[in-house]
Amino acid sequence: MVPVVKKMIQSKTSSKVVPFLKNASYYYQKGNHYYQQNKLDKALIFFKKTIEVEPDNSLNHYNLACLLSRMGYLDKANQVFSFIVYQMDPSLTECYFLMAVNYGLMDNLDKARYYLNLYLQLSPDGEMAVDAEDLLFALTEEEEEEKNVLERKKRGGSLSGKSKEGEEILRCYQESKAVQRILWQSLYQENEQIAEKAIQVYGLLPEGMGEEALREFVRNPWVKQRLRLQALLELRNMGIKGLVTIFMEGFLRDVDLSYYPLVAPRWLDKWQEVLDCALINMRSSKAYSERFYEDVQAVWIDFLNNIYPHVPAIKKVETWAAGLEYAIAKFHFLSVTQKKLAEQYNISPSSISAKYKEINNVLNIEHRAYHNMLMYLTQREKE
Repeated sequence: MVPVVKKMIQSKTSSKVVPFLKNASYYYQKGNHYYQQNKLDKALIFFKKTIEVEPDNSLNHYNLACLLSRMGYLDKANQVFSFIVYQMDPSLTECYFLMAVNYGLMDNLDKARYYLNLYLQLSPDGEMAVDAEDLLFALTEEEEEEKNVLERKKRGGSLSGKSKEGEEILRCYQESKAVQRILWQSLYQENEQIAEKAIQVYGLLPEGMGEEALREFVRNPWVKQRLRLQALLELRNMGIKGLVTIFMEGFLRDVDLSYYPLVAPRWLDKWQEVLDCALINMRSSKAYSERFYEDVQAVWIDFLNNIYPHVPAIKKVETWAAGLEYAIAKFHFLSVTQKKLAEQYNISPSSISAKYKEINNVLNIEHRAYHNMLMYLTQREKE
């Protein structure tokens, strides 16, 4: 439906201004515009507005639930889907199928099977019936073995493409367009745990079937650096050699997987604790914008990459977190002192200096900072 939008007009006989008349279609158009641009937070604002102005339209709720699913808010999405079919419009049986998919991503396989069966009972000839049957078969086949595989995966184990589980994953992927679509969507979920699982599944596909998807993933400038490195690891473990194009430091660059340093597959808890500690302190200071949070993650991962396998023994998380934050401050020429950070982290300035030196010796932070500054000044002169 074409949105009815009236522009603000000035009356000839009155000085009053006639405001915009914004209906649900107007807000849907705006939300869909941001959705297509992958600006999901903005899309969410407008999809919620469609419900505010037209709360009895089940399609408005349906669109919101689909967006929440895309953003990784799977439980909230299922609450909306459930509200639709039980209190608004029972004919929207696709909600049951999408609820099943979300429950599957949340590892609640019992509910996933329940809603797939419910969808097939209510819509045996529905648009998603074939996909539902494929997914139901994949969930019910050799359930105990699949649980063991997932448990080994969590402990850092691996799958062989020739195993029964690997063959089942391959069969489902080849025969079901729904599985292919859901796996690809999971790769770009804002929920990092779901994205990690998707990367792992692509790595299990034999004969390089997951290669194209992972190559596209590492080129994407919007994915987190940690997930990009995990995808590169999967590519290398799949036997991919030679040049791979990745997004790095603002540009697309070719790296040779045979030589490109990558952190070991198992991300240690201590590494994450250092990163979390630095991010918490940076956010509490309110002196950094979002791009600095991305930078601190990239610097920490880059540091670990370059020293691996000789990674440091982290005895006190705060000292490394403070050294990491100071490295970011030096890189961006921010007026952050070691004394100030020492007070915030409740440690000594000398310990910050020691950790910063270790990071700087590996990454040459100061040299790169001055190089970037010269490039910036040169660009300003040209403008």
